[in-house]
Amino acid sequence: MKKLGVVCLAVLLLSIPLTAFAGGSSAGGGRVQQEQAHVTALRATLNADMPREELITRAVAIGRLMIYSHSSRHARVANMFAERTGLTRVESMVVSDTDMIERVYREAIANVDGADVIFIQDGARVFAELLDPGHLISWTPPSLRNIIPAQFQSPQVWQLCTKQFIFNNEHSTEQPISNIWEVTEPHWRGRVQFKDPFNEGVNMNFLTMLTRPDIAAEVAEAYRLRNGRNITLTTPNAGYECIKAFYANGLVLTRSDTSMSEAIGAKGQPSQIMGLFTLDKLREAPLKNIALQTTLGLTPYTGFVYPHYALIPSNTRNPYAAKLYIEFSLTEEGFAPWNTLGNYSPNPQLVNTEDPIPLAQWLEWLIFEDPEWLGPNRPGVEDFVNSIM
Repeated sequence: MKKLGVVCLAVLLLSIPLTAFAGGSSAGGGRVQQEQAHVTALRATLNADMPREELITRAVAIGRLMIYSHSSRHARVANMFAERTGLTRVESMVVSDTDMIERVYREAIANVDGADVIFIQDGARVFAELLDPGHLISWTPPSLRNIIPAQFQSPQVWQLCTKQFIFNNEHSTEQPISNIWEVTEPHWRGRVQFKDPFNEGVNMNFLTMLTRPDIAAEVAEAYRLRNGRNITLTTPNAGYECIKAFYANGLVLTRSDTSMSEAIGAKGQPSQIMGLFTLDKLREAPLKNIALQTTLGLTPYTGFVYPHYALIPSNTRNPYAAKLYIEFSLTEEGFAPWNTLGNYSPNPQLVNTEDPIPLAQWLEWLIFEDPEWLGPNRPGVEDFVNSIM
């Protein structure tokens, strides 16, 4: 699947005329130098501190701000932002993450008019394909650099979303498991669901993170605690063994967290089932009359937390407005549409009033993706998962 994506992307890139690149040079080396010089100049622009009034003046003088996001709610926030800054053209386009990565890549290397700021998930691909080559730039508002924890600033996190093992609690609210290895045991065979990681990169990132040596060591210890003996390895480490056992136990792959939550929460089922999906689906349970409850504090992890990043493309035409919008999106007003159960701002001043469990506790229970480590390591895990399916 990865090779097919690369081939398709190559075909798309070949369709872009050489004159579309910055400077219109057909010489590859010259073009690369021009791109590097452009990115260096843009970084200097982004890092130059200036009064807010001057930022607004420059943003308005340039004009339009274009936002790419997975969420249609950005259109509402963009309207509020326009009212407060005086920008007359603030546009928001809904783009899926896979399409966004390819679109931003093509637009950046061609230096054509596109997005000024993007909100995107799938840290593995974002880092390897866009951040590392310089097609996207991370920027943190100076007003928040001493407030937002450093771990959420490089790259800049805008939203933290959580996925946990969630079960049908129609007949019992007692947590059915306490250790992740339990879902690999015969009792749960064919009764655990998971969104196909080849259809959602953050799920593949979770599997990949399980194989990082320090996390794999904790997974090995969890196995010892559950089984009273050390794990016998047939793969590089306990993380791989856990993935292998997870799939071998009749794992049910789905295409949607929504459909998964509805299937798991449906009442009247003969046996209890469970899935790993987004916590925000619990908000919908009363309206849909489904029975759902999340697990808490599993050994060693209850699930994972994945970031949506706020980043600036190298081909932005309005870096001043992009800076202002990122800052606004991290304020109480700008983040309000997403400040719901299962979703959290990296800004600790924005408290999630729907969830009695604070973000700090979730971060202890959940695996947090490391995009820099994921970039070079996910392809190997993808190959491994393909081999065991």
